Amino acid sequence: MTALLIILAAIALLIIGYITYGSWLAKQWGIDPSRKTPAIEKEDGVDYVAAPPAVLMGHHFSSIAGAGPINGPIQASIFGWVPVFLWCIVGGIFFGGLQDFGSLFASIRHDGKSLGEIINDTMGQKAKKLFLIFGLLVLILVIASFVNVVAGTFFTEEGGFGFTGNPTNNQTTAMISLLFILIAIVYGYVTNKMNIKTVPASICGVIGIIVITVIGLNCGFVMSRTAWIVFIGVYIAVASLVPVWILLQPRDYLSSFLLYAMIGIAVIGIIVSAFSGSASFSIPAFNGFKLENGSFLFPTLFITVACGACSGFHSLISTGTTSKQLKSEKDAKPIGYGSMLIESALGIISLIAVGMVYAKYTEGGFGSPSAAFGAGIATMFGPEGSGIYNTIAALLTLAVSVFALTSLDTGTRLSRFMFSELFLKEDEATWQDASGIRKLLAHPMFGTTLMVVIGCILGGLKLSAIWALFGAANQLLAGIALLAVCAWLGEVGKNNKMFFIPMIFMLCATLTSLVQTIIKKFGVITTPDAVWGDWFQLIFALAMTILAVILVIEGIQTFSKQKKAKA
Repeated sequence: MTALLIILAAIALLIIGYITYGSWLAKQWGIDPSRKTPAIEKEDGVDYVAAPPAVLMGHHFSSIAGAGPINGPIQASIFGWVPVFLWCIVGGIFFGGLQDFGSLFASIRHDGKSLGEIINDTMGQKAKKLFLIFGLLVLILVIASFVNVVAGTFFTEEGGFGFTGNPTNNQTTAMISLLFILIAIVYGYVTNKMNIKTVPASICGVIGIIVITVIGLNCGFVMSRTAWIVFIGVYIAVASLVPVWILLQPRDYLSSFLLYAMIGIAVIGIIVSAFSGSASFSIPAFNGFKLENGSFLFPTLFITVACGACSGFHSLISTGTTSKQLKSEKDAKPIGYGSMLIESALGIISLIAVGMVYAKYTEGGFGSPSAAFGAGIATMFGPEGSGIYNTIAALLTLAVSVFALTSLDTGTRLSRFMFSELFLKEDEATWQDASGIRKLLAHPMFGTTLMVVIGCILGGLKLSAIWALFGAANQLLAGIALLAVCAWLGEVGKNNKMFFIPMIFMLCATLTSLVQTIIKKFGVITTPDAVWGDWFQLIFALAMTILAVILVIEGIQTFSKQKKAKA
């Protein structure tokens, strides 16, 4: 019954937050449905493509979700369920939702341009370049983390290559994911080139998902881990270069049905287990401010939960792809703010899921948090090894991998935009306007290839070697995004006071975490046990800390100038 009370309380609080705080933000900033959005004014058939609200909601939600709200809260559950619950709720409403909504709004008022361009307008060219470098470092970690997660949900230890009967969960997931790409392309074609309406196309799409799921449950696909990493790298490179309507929009939209189904199945399971006693929630309420492994609640909890409460990656999506597809400003609140609150709810569901198998999870009985999530939900419906258990566990594993792939699609496209921006002068709109070596460096193919290769190489590391650094970098990016939007709102004379507390808190938490990582890794690299992954973490942590401190100084100077201008 504890689990049921937790999810009911979470849903109620998040709905109240959306109706009250979300509406207040929209009023403060002046959301205007009568204004034309960049998707309408700058339509180009490639990146600027107005999407139906439901389709864009699917793209945005699937892209920001990824594996973050599943992995993060589950790993943070070692502190107890109360701290994770509170941070998902408070963080989602007042931190993450504020950042996502604010970033999207700022971008649509900047011709759909990136966060870097917003920074350029308020803090200057130097700050923009520093931010782009910082953002690209974060995107490398995003690509590495999710390549690792996806490859981990596709491959099996015994290896091999080709189709197989009686597939394992991973082989089933791999097969369905491959077929999912095909039906997404078909969906994109029929809706954009054959003018089939969203509702009938969606019905056919859902039927298609059911068909490929049945196929995958009976016929899997096998490749080695390395082969899957290479395949994923090629796929995300291609997906980031083709027009959004071919793959990005349709894939993410169809993916959202899996996510909604996953949330629905989880809620049903929680209700069933509450009244049948088929599974019990066993996470302690609070395990203390310091754990036996030496981790402190601050800043570890706020870094680990990541996407379930606040994520800097979201700001890149809001300003990188979503703002270029938004049909009307009235959709900014449900898509920008609402999606974050749904993700917070998913974080709470992940917390409940691991609570159903907590003893096995803490004993290392699962290969990944994603596996614990699938097992926890499946346990609510039947005992381990039963038919219903295996089916639900397979479907949930599929959902996690699909969302990680959507984040990879979007993240790689964002890296293409930002890499080009880094080498363009202010009067140059595209790579074709550049000259000399800058024209090569700004070319979409160059940036995409470089980012994918680096991300896939790092994706071969253990997830534990990437995730902590990803969490700190991602949350630090959130602090900088809050700073950037806050500065822009101040520049245009709109209320920005709601940003200061979330911004300062996120910057303090993440910089503290990065300093701890630097100190720890300095100690490790002086020992014979040091590996190249330790050097990687040290160098990345140092680079991001230095860049962030410089950006914060630039931000403080900007706020000071704005204050003097008002005086």
